[in-house]
Amino acid sequence: MVYTVTFSPAIDYIVHLDVLSAGSVNRAKSTAIFFGGKGINVSMVLKELGVNSRALGFVAGFTGAAIEKGAAENGIETDFIHLRDGLSRINVKIKSGSETDINGQGPVIDGASLKMLYEKLDHIQDGDTLVLAGSIPDSMPSDVYERILGRLSGRKIKTVVDATKDLLRNVLKYRPFLVKPNHHELGELFGVTLTNDREIAKYAEKLKNLGAGNVLVSKAADGALLLDENGELHTCGICRGIVKNSVGAGDSMVAGFLAGAAEGDYEYALKLGTAAGGATAFSEGLAKKSDIMNLLQQLS
Repeated sequence: MVYTVTFSPAIDYIVHLDVLSAGSVNRAKSTAIFFGGKGINVSMVLKELGVNSRALGFVAGFTGAAIEKGAAENGIETDFIHLRDGLSRINVKIKSGSETDINGQGPVIDGASLKMLYEKLDHIQDGDTLVLAGSIPDSMPSDVYERILGRLSGRKIKTVVDATKDLLRNVLKYRPFLVKPNHHELGELFGVTLTNDREIAKYAEKLKNLGAGNVLVSKAADGALLLDENGELHTCGICRGIVKNSVGAGDSMVAGFLAGAAEGDYEYALKLGTAAGGATAFSEGLAKKSDIMNLLQQLS
């Protein structure tokens, strides 16, 4: 079983406008609502690829109830902790040529609720996979990823960490199965600017030496690079399409990689992750299986 953790799930409210005019009334051409957050996004795309998962995290208020219902209607098994106070976030994405994002403030996560999450994670079994993705809400300990991986240390659980800076650096000692920085984030970890595959591979190896198993580096318009747990280097180009969406492509890449890696083929995992990320970028919402498979053909 794959478990995903989303500390601060959200409703994404997408508004399409011809032109955004500040200080005046704007009328939408169309609107859409998506339920997500980084871990939930991973669960959604895993479901498209035939991999079951359980989404953990915190929800609050009527927006939290809507997120939980929306995830369930998409076939996602959830086990959220319901906070007593506050509301889960609503993020407004205004698309009018360029995109303007207004991200809401999430609820306060109290110590008792965090303890409940730890207790749920204690029941993860050997052979399962745990995905931790995204930033840490201000109301939580800044080292919560480290605490979680330390708590699970010594067990045969595959962990995935999609995070940046010290949040990533500090968990490497627990030997996560997969980390997924982009090339800018990888360079930032070591105080350098990376401009080519040779440099990216060099610093991916440094991450491996610090404890990472598989290092998956996305390179935006230049494709992706994987240094796998066996020390083999793989590269993949990009998929062709029109970018419509900036939300969830990285989460989709993680989901595609995990689905491919479950078949024991890291070359395929890299391609499936790239296709899944591309399918989300080329869609209004998260990737659908048919789009992923079509894009995968471009990479074969």
